[in-house]
Amino acid sequence: MKKFLFILFTFSNAALLLLILCLGSQNLSDRNSVNLFFTKSPNYPNGFIVGVSIIIGVISGGSTSALIISSRK
Repeated sequence: MKKFLFILFTFSNAALLLLILCLGSQNLSDRNSVNLFFTKSPNYPNGFIVGVSIIIGVISGGSTSALIISSRK
């Protein structure tokens, strides 16, 4: 139960960060694309690209720590 609550808390925080990021990056004018292996991404603001990478880090870090938590009673 503790692991589930921790993962739920992590994903809810990441969703709130994504909402704030989307609202904040609407009026940014400096846009760049990311070179992927076989293609390029659409032009996104630099802050959005950095913000999405931070949100992915929050999700992966929270999920990893939730898996490490021991379920001792």
